[in-house]
Amino acid sequence: MKNSGPTRHRDGEPRHPGDVVPAQATPEGRTRHEVARLLLEDGPIAAGVVADRLGISPTAVRRHLDALLADGEAETRDAPRRGPRGRGRPAKLFLLTETGRARFGHAYDDLAVSAIRFLAEHAGEEAVRAFAESRVAALVEPHRAAVAEADGPAHRAEALAAALTREGYAASARQVGASATGAGAQLCQHHCPVAHVAAEFPQLCEAETEAFARLLGTHVQRLATIARGDAACTTHVPAENPPGLQAKAPDGGERE
Repeated sequence: MKNSGPTRHRDGEPRHPGDVVPAQATPEGRTRHEVARLLLEDGPIAAGVVADRLGISPTAVRRHLDALLADGEAETRDAPRRGPRGRGRPAKLFLLTETGRARFGHAYDDLAVSAIRFLAEHAGEEAVRAFAESRVAALVEPHRAAVAEADGPAHRAEALAAALTREGYAASARQVGASATGAGAQLCQHHCPVAHVAAEFPQLCEAETEAFARLLGTHVQRLATIARGDAACTTHVPAENPPGLQAKAPDGGERE
């Protein structure tokens, strides 16, 4: 059978499954990579906003978005309507697909999924849970001191976002006011290196959420995950613990 070799993006660069694709060698490729990065970090996002952020023409942005759509790296959603329904089609927002996220690398492959399946079958669900807890501990422990130094859960969320970004999660944190979930901060991970694995083994997400709660010293609520098809993994970090829950120190112990 003839080997067809690696597939290629429209910018001419080869793509192997799971490859980390760096900023491209050509100006066209670099621009497309920056368009994709904005979709990763801020999607769903409008084409006009992409043009403004990158300082390029709407026509150029549309060309890159059309190429990402054609390659299966991006998809669209209808923008929420505000005010009375007007004529015409609703505005489109763009975000990356799982194929598009592969531009920025993945820390998993079929072998990882197979290995955890084997662990579940031969050692049971508790072994999978223990593995998930061990993995997330290795992720957050090097950053515990830096996060603990921040004053209060919201500022610790910002420190945690910076730490997760260094680990490849393209994370951010923003303050939120009174809402259905209450005041505090929202921690967003715009990239998940193990999303495919977590889609089959949610223990990875559960262990991560629990580790964040211990690290931040407060109860947290996971609102969305990439593994479930959301645009980002979003965790609400309340400014104060709900009534009846005792505040925890950032090391996971109870405050005096």
